[in-house]
Amino acid sequence: MEHISFLVAVVIITALAFDFTNGFHDTANAMATSIATGALRPKVAVTIAAVLNFAGAFLSVKVATTISGGIVNEKAGIHPEIIFAALAGAILWNLLTWLRGLPSSSSHALYGGLIGATVVGVGVNGVNFDTVVSKILIPAVASPLVAGLAAWGATKLAFAITRKSNGETVGKGFRTGQIFSSSLISLAHGTNDAQKTMGIITLTLVSVGALPKGALPPTWVIVSAGAAIAAGTYMGGWRIIRSMGKGLADITPRQGFASESAAATVILTSSHMGFGLSTTQVCSGGIMGAGLGGPKAELRWGLVRRMVYTWGLTLPAAATVGGLAAFLAEQGNWGVALVGVVLVAGSGAMWVISRRQPVGADNVTADDVTDVTDVTDITDVTPVEVGQAAPATPTPASTTVAA
Repeated sequence: MEHISFLVAVVIITALAFDFTNGFHDTANAMATSIATGALRPKVAVTIAAVLNFAGAFLSVKVATTISGGIVNEKAGIHPEIIFAALAGAILWNLLTWLRGLPSSSSHALYGGLIGATVVGVGVNGVNFDTVVSKILIPAVASPLVAGLAAWGATKLAFAITRKSNGETVGKGFRTGQIFSSSLISLAHGTNDAQKTMGIITLTLVSVGALPKGALPPTWVIVSAGAAIAAGTYMGGWRIIRSMGKGLADITPRQGFASESAAATVILTSSHMGFGLSTTQVCSGGIMGAGLGGPKAELRWGLVRRMVYTWGLTLPAAATVGGLAAFLAEQGNWGVALVGVVLVAGSGAMWVISRRQPVGADNVTADDVTDVTDVTDITDVTPVEVGQAAPATPTPASTTVAA
């Protein structure tokens, strides 16, 4: 541990801060549809997700090694300043998309920041572009399509099987199933996204000689990364939960169960193969497939377009910010300090702006329609209508800070 200088400690703390933002940014992946259909209460949902995200962090390290020894060339001269700059770019993009309620990819934000900072810091030879294409870009295109197609088919099957069944009984049964399917996504998310921060910290330790090249993440790195993403998950990320649970489509329990099952299968398979895919894109693809597979076959295309644009922008935008941050950090201590100031100031500003229209567990379901089986369009809901349609027992308000 004698290699852990002050800068390395700052990088590790910043990496865990990114992991925290990853947690609340991606809670929606597992729990948005379960909350929207009333399968789980909001605070119960995020608690389950947090616990299982932590557990998932211990199941595999293949994605971590894709980052620490795959995307970048460990022999190219990567040093902590570059990694710090990469994390700054990723965190700022994460917070910006969270503020806008857009389900973008935390993973691609991290990859983009790392690629941009590495290119500026050590040159294009520092990035293994073959790995970027095979492990990141191809899965980025294929995984939401695969999840969407699987969810579409599963939704069609679910409606066909239950066509003549009692609607109330079917809804109750599939809501129960959603508890398990959403939990499986949370576990899968831990096996994929928590590892990305493990890879970043491991890369930092390798860059200063604290670990040999090709080393696996130490136990303390696995534990700290799992704890950080679990803490962020518990905070909720309510803005993106509302967008995914209500904004993309009117999701019933049958559709929710189908989308979650499809997404969990894709994520777990990809984690086993070491693909650093976007769990956000996979889960969004599953929701869209389920929406198209339902009786109405409808999506809210305005949000779909904004979301897809954001997916395309995430990696290059984070790379640009990471590259600029790396240019400053390479100038010396004052440059590193300036990057830190911009990171803290930018993060704080976005948090302050978010408080103008806070979203929390008490209003994430758009005026408390949590227990309505067939959720109506958000734009058509009024408090009077909801009061008439919802059960007498209201959704309990959250006492935690809204995220």
